[in-house]
Amino acid sequence: MAAIAAVKEIFEAVPHIRKIGAKHLWFDFDYEADVLYVSLERPQRATDTDILEDGVFLRLRDEKIVGMTITNVSKKFKG
Repeated sequence: MAAIAAVKEIFEAVPHIRKIGAKHLWFDFDYEADVLYVSLERPQRATDTDILEDGVFLRLRDEKIVGMTITNVSKKFKG
């Protein structure tokens, strides 16, 4: 069943999400652009962006990560 598989995948991600230390996380997916936006704070009020490899952008306020943008999500996370 697809719902059980989805719950299992979420459970597998929980330890990684807890390491971030954020009290809240927001996920917004733009299907048309194939981009996932992850916010650790709302509003982010980012002041800078670090460009990582393969279309991943860290949104920063001073030295603190407040969000992340991941492009070409369907190619990175097939399934």
